[in-house]
Amino acid sequence: MAKFFVLYMAPLSEIGKWMKDTKPEDMKKGMEEWATWMKDNKKNIANIGAPLGKTKRVTSSGVSDAKNEVTGYSIVEADSHDAATKLFEGHPHFQIPGGYIDVLSITHMPS
Repeated sequence: MAKFFVLYMAPLSEIGKWMKDTKPEDMKKGMEEWATWMKDNKKNIANIGAPLGKTKRVTSSGVSDAKNEVTGYSIVEADSHDAATKLFEGHPHFQIPGGYIDVLSITHMPS
């Protein structure tokens, strides 16, 4: 099976609003849906990953604070890229307005 790096994404304009406006009971329900998704896809999850926080950007000019739409990551295994993407159809991440998921194939470094 091949490995795929999964990025959970959401528009910056929506993340804070969603966090502020979502009722605690709806947050709890969303977490339960995540737990169910993880259980249902256990055989494909190589690394459940984690939510991600603030970003620092490093360039040849130095280090600066940065913002992006990445909210978390996972690593999954599947027989193909298409099979990996199917794991995320109807995923609980889509509760965030404008939320989307990028599934990137992990390629091997040449020797």
